[in-house]
Amino acid sequence: MPFPVAIHIGATTISLHAILEPIAFFVGFRYFLFLKKRRNDIIPDQNRTWIIIAAVFGALAGSRLVGGLENPGQLKSATNLLLHFYTNKTVLGGLLGGLAGVEGVKKIIAEKNASGDLFVAPILLALIIGRIGCFSMGVFEETYGVPTSWPTGMDLGDGLNRHPVTLYEIVFLVMLWIWLKLAAKRLVLANGALFKLFMIAYLLFRFFLEFIKPSYVFSIGLTTIQIAALLGLLWYIRYILRPRLLLQPEAIHVKKIYA
Repeated sequence: MPFPVAIHIGATTISLHAILEPIAFFVGFRYFLFLKKRRNDIIPDQNRTWIIIAAVFGALAGSRLVGGLENPGQLKSATNLLLHFYTNKTVLGGLLGGLAGVEGVKKIIAEKNASGDLFVAPILLALIIGRIGCFSMGVFEETYGVPTSWPTGMDLGDGLNRHPVTLYEIVFLVMLWIWLKLAAKRLVLANGALFKLFMIAYLLFRFFLEFIKPSYVFSIGLTTIQIAALLGLLWYIRYILRPRLLLQPEAIHVKKIYA
């Protein structure tokens, strides 16, 4: 497969990534609206609108902030800092920025209910579509792995067999989606637990994935993404240490009675 993958329309050539990126956002948002209409959203429409706005702008800011900090060398040599941060982005930063934006606006509007569960499936769908686009860029975008002798190694455009980390992520996201659906059916999860499980799983995955990516490593042995992932996991530490908090209180009570 030649990289980057492009679509030819007459005399015009458009990269597949440039096509799939906006499609990912559009399909993900449409899926969110579909689920919102299908399910009984406990959050009032006005508050949900503010939450969506905060999530979008928080994600934009977070993705650029973490992305711009990934390579200190490039940051130091950048002649235009705003352009540097604008042109560098990362999904993990977007998720953390969106989380921060939502938590902030919920305090302002005094919304006490967890709001993330409705976003989980749309985010997963958008990520899968987006990662297909990232894979189509090969080594021409910084979403590829280090050289490897593993059977999964692929030539992504530079003649070396590399870890196709975007394909690894797609497989992980599909498996995570299935696991979350099974968890929602078999467990009596508290409101918001589905989103917390998604975030914890994704943060852990991205932390370990960084070890097979050619990223800038600080003197502490971690990359910017790994540091951000650890900060995100720290936010959820009480649920990691006490997973029972992810269950509805009545479910824990029933379990104790019949134990």
